[in-house]
Amino acid sequence: MQYRLLLKVRVADVYFLPGDFYNPAPLFLLTLMAKTRPSRQRKASSPRNSPRGRGKQTVPVGAAEKRRFAQALLKWYGEYGRDLPWRRTSDPYKILVSEVMLQQTQVDRVIPKYYEFLDRFPTFDALAKAPPEEVRATWYPLGYNVRPYRLHSIARETVARYGGQLPSEADELLSFKGIGRYTAGAIRAFAFNQDAPILDTNVMRVLQRVFLGQGDPKSNRSLLWSLSEALIPKGKGYDFNQAVMDFGALVCTARDPYCLLCPMKNFCKSYPCDGRSI
Repeated sequence: MQYRLLLKVRVADVYFLPGDFYNPAPLFLLTLMAKTRPSRQRKASSPRNSPRGRGKQTVPVGAAEKRRFAQALLKWYGEYGRDLPWRRTSDPYKILVSEVMLQQTQVDRVIPKYYEFLDRFPTFDALAKAPPEEVRATWYPLGYNVRPYRLHSIARETVARYGGQLPSEADELLSFKGIGRYTAGAIRAFAFNQDAPILDTNVMRVLQRVFLGQGDPKSNRSLLWSLSEALIPKGKGYDFNQAVMDFGALVCTARDPYCLLCPMKNFCKSYPCDGRSI
């Protein structure tokens, strides 16, 4: 139903509908909390740049439309953005661990394992020195078992090539086996505060619906990458990217989106959405 209460809650305070594996929208507010989610204001470490060799398509959105979307999104995020543990740090290692864990895994399953993993392997150096099977055992039972081995490999390479300090440039990050375009963008935005674009399933769905209309975002992946980058207000890459992910997870959901609660409904090209696109 469109009238469900949608307010800021911790992951532990959120109930899920049966079958809502990809639809973590809160049904009831169990505990009102003081706002603790950080907002990044520090200067970016380097200007935005796109991964080398990526062609761009023309973004069919004007400056006024971009500004309107960003303002509405960031205002919503200021009120309802999720307070997650990896948002309380800018440590590239911790950001990387969280991003790898979150691949194909629900947030509420990742949180306890994130703390456990970092307690056992607090740095790139500690992870690099650990036996692979110990890393795998600590990872259990998150599943998708290739991930701990990839993370271990990245740690070893980071120590060997960069003295245990993950680089901040897109091309260098993409040279690691196991770091793709999304993960590189997330590291740049969340660890180094760069205006780097990201494009996961939630981001694709939001941008497709608002700017292009209902359909299959996968067929517009290149265009959506360009749009994701073009929409970021200067110096706001951290908050913008977190905001659009949260908005896709909580409001613009894959099934039964909460269109009546949407601050973009007056200009969304899919409103009201039937929820059949991803």
